[in-house]
Amino acid sequence: MTVKISDKIVGFNVIKPEDEKPVESPPRAQVSESLDTGSGDKAKIVRMHEKVVRPEMLIGNTYKIKTPVSTYAFYITINDILLNPGTPYEKRRPFEIFINSKNMDHYQWISGLTLIISAVFRKGGDVTFLVNELQSVFDPKGGYFKRGGKYMPSLVAEIGDAIESHLKRIGMMVDVGLDKHQQELVDQKRKEYEDKQAAGDRYSVSDDFPEGAVLCAKCNIKATVLMDGCMTCLNCGESKCG
Repeated sequence: MTVKISDKIVGFNVIKPEDEKPVESPPRAQVSESLDTGSGDKAKIVRMHEKVVRPEMLIGNTYKIKTPVSTYAFYITINDILLNPGTPYEKRRPFEIFINSKNMDHYQWISGLTLIISAVFRKGGDVTFLVNELQSVFDPKGGYFKRGGKYMPSLVAEIGDAIESHLKRIGMMVDVGLDKHQQELVDQKRKEYEDKQAAGDRYSVSDDFPEGAVLCAKCNIKATVLMDGCMTCLNCGESKCG
């Protein structure tokens, strides 16, 4: 590259190759960091990262999925790595996932799905987005209702539901649920409905909610009933009348 010098040259110096400083390469990604504990000591905190080496033993949980669209059940095993064991910063983070079943119809795509999810787990960071992505998958042949009346749009969505349950178990997701006043309102509405049905000698319930309840558009559970001329959900309190 040619450089034009417009100012007057007052001196020069020749730089020899041995005088040049080597260019430092940028630091590689670290899997740990130092954190001040407040007592003057530095604690080495390890966070989840793709370079974290898999230990000999992992802690895991297995979840059973039995759908009405498959003869055989699916077993989802999620193994967690324990970071910073024995310290105040001890955490469980998902490391890998396996899905097993006697049903071989879905073997190909399930194997690919487990490899991708496991890779995302090892990347670290916020992996909770996987839950929403999987739960938004719809089967073109139609979904089904799982036990308790919750609607599952697909088998993939129920896999996402199992991952959500696991992330809540290890503290990565928090189940907000209803606040105290909302829960009191739901309990009150459900009691009123049960009393009315019992008075008419027409009351019968399924596992959790009355028979004849329809699907709630908000919580996807068959818990919406007609009360005082208004469709009201006995699970989340959603009402067309506000």
